Amino acid sequence: MNEAIQGLKPEAIWKYFSEISAIPRCSKNEKNVLDYIKKTATSLGLKWKQDKVGNVVVTKPASQGKESSPTVVLQVHVDMVCEKNRDVQHDFTKDPIKFHREGNYIKAEGTTLGADDGIGVASLLAILEDRSLVHGQIEGLFTVDEETGLTGANHIEPGFITGEIMMNLDSEDEGVLYIGCAGGLDSTLTIPFKKKPVQGKTATLAVKLRGLKGGHSGVDIHLGRANAIKLLTRALLAIDGQVKMKLASFEGGSKHNAIPREAEAIIVVSPSDVDKVYKSAMQSESDFRSAFGSVDPDIKILVEQAGKVRQVIDDNSKRKVLNILNALPHGVIRMSSDIPDLVETSTNLAVVKTGRAAIDIITSQRSSIESEKNMIASQVASVAYLSGAKVRVSNGYPGWKPNVNSAILSKGKEVYNNLFGKEPAVKAIHAGLECGIINDRVGGKVDTISFGPTIIGPHSPDEHVDIQSVEKFWMFLTELLKAVA
Repeated sequence: MNEAIQGLKPEAIWKYFSEISAIPRCSKNEKNVLDYIKKTATSLGLKWKQDKVGNVVVTKPASQGKESSPTVVLQVHVDMVCEKNRDVQHDFTKDPIKFHREGNYIKAEGTTLGADDGIGVASLLAILEDRSLVHGQIEGLFTVDEETGLTGANHIEPGFITGEIMMNLDSEDEGVLYIGCAGGLDSTLTIPFKKKPVQGKTATLAVKLRGLKGGHSGVDIHLGRANAIKLLTRALLAIDGQVKMKLASFEGGSKHNAIPREAEAIIVVSPSDVDKVYKSAMQSESDFRSAFGSVDPDIKILVEQAGKVRQVIDDNSKRKVLNILNALPHGVIRMSSDIPDLVETSTNLAVVKTGRAAIDIITSQRSSIESEKNMIASQVASVAYLSGAKVRVSNGYPGWKPNVNSAILSKGKEVYNNLFGKEPAVKAIHAGLECGIINDRVGGKVDTISFGPTIIGPHSPDEHVDIQSVEKFWMFLTELLKAVA
């Protein structure tokens, strides 16, 4: 067990969190953690079942005298976003997550922590283990591939769960009960290019954008943090305006649901223009620090000598790529008119990848209003069409419509107030949760809320979880189960 969690309460949650942190569980690579969950259930004498896509349900019988209570579904997802800083050596397919304690926080070492939704998974396992708790029958639902496609939720078959109430343990603000979320989709632009041979005496340079905070493209999009792809594009356009620059590649971001923290381009220039490139990059860095210094104080542009390249992207395609990246919208599009401080619609310029004959640009759109989600996706598509790029739009997922008259919401507010002497906040969230999808898949009859401990910086290597909030979350969860029973 990791020394960082010794003495932390509740002990069972931190024990399970430490154990699953040793199991690689990136999206679509969840077999080992699912095997661990099934093995744990078996060791606890509990029945489990698994569907075709990998989702697992573990059933825990009601405590004595509560057999007639309603069945409660406790729902978590087993995968995590696998992000790391470029200078960190970590193989997410085999290396355990290394974490440590900093004051009241648990934090990883240059990678995502996986508290999203590892704390939820650990809490559910702790619930299944603890025989002292009072509750009705529990169905522990562990879904797969939430982070990259909500695959598990989208493929749950009717009858796989039977509960009348669902508590989703995947929110990230202790003291908040969530009753709605945004829907989303991805739009991918493809720009084909031709390759040109590099001729004459040239210098090959790597232009790198580093030091950004990034973050979750739903939860953090309103914070105004810089986007590494957008900033690098601006820096390259500035360089291209001063020297004859050839573009060999552009890479940025790695996940559709994360604000990109880093980006890098390989460019080719005349040796006599290298100093101009350095000066232009330093001017851009100064401009960016002036514009974003309060939210991203560590912005840095590095210009380094790179290995020689034999081919570059043709000039027409280079201009097209840079102009598309410059024109694509990013950030908050509209705030909600109905719910204070809620982002209604946003878009995230998430990933740029250079292939052998094309550059792919992945963007992600979110909105709590279906028509507005489609509107911003259409705007992204218009940028593609005007430039001659191809665009591919995913099927997406629906939002979760708030129900302010929910019985489990009313019970949750009562329990929280009794425990802590104050009302919990009731909100909708701009991130995507599985609640609405699961409800649709099982017939729309499951009364649902979502809550969790405080997790800061999810989907980035800055991710950390508030230790004290985990204990409050556990108290609320166990008391709510008791109240429902």
